[in-house]
Amino acid sequence: MSELLFHTDAYLREFDATVLDADSARSALVLDRTAFYPGGGGQPCDTGELRTGGGALDVVKVKKEGDDVVHLLSAGTSLPDEGSTVIGVLDWERRYQLMRTHTAMHILCGVVWRDYGAQVTGGNMEPLEGRMDFEFERMERELVNDIEAASNAEVDAARDVVVRILPRAEAEQIPDLIRTKINLVPASITEIRTVEIVGLDLQADGGTHVANTREVGRLKVIDYKSKGRINKRIRIAVEDR
Repeated sequence: MSELLFHTDAYLREFDATVLDADSARSALVLDRTAFYPGGGGQPCDTGELRTGGGALDVVKVKKEGDDVVHLLSAGTSLPDEGSTVIGVLDWERRYQLMRTHTAMHILCGVVWRDYGAQVTGGNMEPLEGRMDFEFERMERELVNDIEAASNAEVDAARDVVVRILPRAEAEQIPDLIRTKINLVPASITEIRTVEIVGLDLQADGGTHVANTREVGRLKVIDYKSKGRINKRIRIAVEDR
């Protein structure tokens, strides 16, 4: 089982780890611990490199397979031996942009839920841009402007973002913890990680976030459209302050 360092420290840029499995056919490594986010919940995986005594190996993709996090390297890479130590280094610019974007998406979700009671029906993101679908029957420019203004007010409120890992039974007592239309938390999960924007939003979430909403910068709605009778899409960009 890979220890998920990003679950408790999203700002960890570099870490040491031991190689548990080296698969030369796939150019893939499994480590005993990792700060690389493997993707999920609409957030893409991290990239970066693994440093060994023989040089740096490019990590081009990371994914979860069971309890393991698999680090996929460039094809044909000469892999370190099982049991050897590597140093993982994240592409920090990409990771931090994704952290800002993910928190911006939670701000958007929190504002829409608080002010309009609309559930999320889907979402996705890339560095500094994302889209979220909500259960709205109608969406007009005036409504979108109000949502954007309210979201930026929450950014400026400098709200702390707090991560906790709770027993499932305790987490399930929290009202509206699962904000998506469909509960995506597998029944086999015994602990649930929560992300709270203090005073605004509290959701089950496995991704990485900034520690305070002011780090987001500015949230701008760049597009909105209908995706069905009661399904409306809002696309945002995250800009520097």
